[in-house]
Amino acid sequence: MKDFYKILGLHKGATEEEIKKAYRKMAHEYHPDKKGGDEKRFKEVNEAYQVLSNKEKRANYDRFGTADFPGGGGPAYGWGGFPFHGNEPFGSAQGESFGFGFPGDAGDIGDIFDAFFEGLGVKPRRKSYSRGADLEISEVITLEDALHGVTKKIQFKTFIKCETCGGEGAELSAGTKICEKCGGQGEVKESRKTFFGSFSQVKTCGQCYATGKIPNKICRSCGGVGRVKGEKEVTINILPGVSSGQLIQVQGAGESGERGASQGDLYVRIVIKPHHLFKREGQNLLLRHDIDLVQALLKDEILITGLRGNKIKVSLTPGFNFAESVKIAGEGMPRFGGHDSFGSTEGKRGDLFLSFNVLKPSKMDPKLKKLLDEMR
Repeated sequence: MKDFYKILGLHKGATEEEIKKAYRKMAHEYHPDKKGGDEKRFKEVNEAYQVLSNKEKRANYDRFGTADFPGGGGPAYGWGGFPFHGNEPFGSAQGESFGFGFPGDAGDIGDIFDAFFEGLGVKPRRKSYSRGADLEISEVITLEDALHGVTKKIQFKTFIKCETCGGEGAELSAGTKICEKCGGQGEVKESRKTFFGSFSQVKTCGQCYATGKIPNKICRSCGGVGRVKGEKEVTINILPGVSSGQLIQVQGAGESGERGASQGDLYVRIVIKPHHLFKREGQNLLLRHDIDLVQALLKDEILITGLRGNKIKVSLTPGFNFAESVKIAGEGMPRFGGHDSFGSTEGKRGDLFLSFNVLKPSKMDPKLKKLLDEMR
């Protein structure tokens, strides 16, 4: 019978933390992908850890000298010393193994992969922190703003970094201590039993915010969270050609994270106010112009004002049908992100479509009426 305690260099009353520490040290030392590694010893260390790190298997081993459950077989070893049962379909169960024979204890799998990557010179997973939430707000602009582009200062209420402690959540001069809940690991393992066996899940420690340390004196202003409710001011550049409903992302301008964690992003949704004269359809603009009957009959040239305030002369051909519209090329909206310099973006702007509303005079002059009767 193999002495799993001896293999890991431990005594029978070793704690879970001592078992884990011994395993990581020896797995790193004997890993076959490391120079001077020993595949046979690595498998022995791995086998010993699989038994001693599992409460039920360890109890069986201490009592009967074997970790096998009634009716179950011993572990088989395959790739890189990791246990698997090649004849088991995914989702099947045998003893404490689930799917490909990986242990039901998900925390053990994490330990194995930590040791594996450490053996390759890769650092173990980094601590996780509570990142700030993303925010979305609306900003109302005019059609002229959308034509030329505009810079806006936006103010909104959210969580901001605590200025008292610089976002750390503690008075740094008072020092810190190891978190008792996670033992300084920044993570805790929660186990649960199911029909398929025992499963464990590694979660971020909520007591120390995954830092593994507890401050001796928390910040009074933020209560140790590192952020407080406040107001932010962000300046955004809205480019020419922006559309209503379009989102503009401002990275890192959202909610502040806990204890110096990264900030969320800000998403600004653009809302363009309806214009009293112009209507927008994509990059094109529509304008309906009032014209009286005399102008319609006598004038062959009409002067209108474009959206950018410029004067535009529109020539009408003889016999022009006022039920139709006139296309004025290049007087529409720019392509989003383009320059607002007319002439330099030729072919990149929309057009202006001018239609007419012929007004019938409310009072007819007698001379005009007589003239019209003669024309008829």
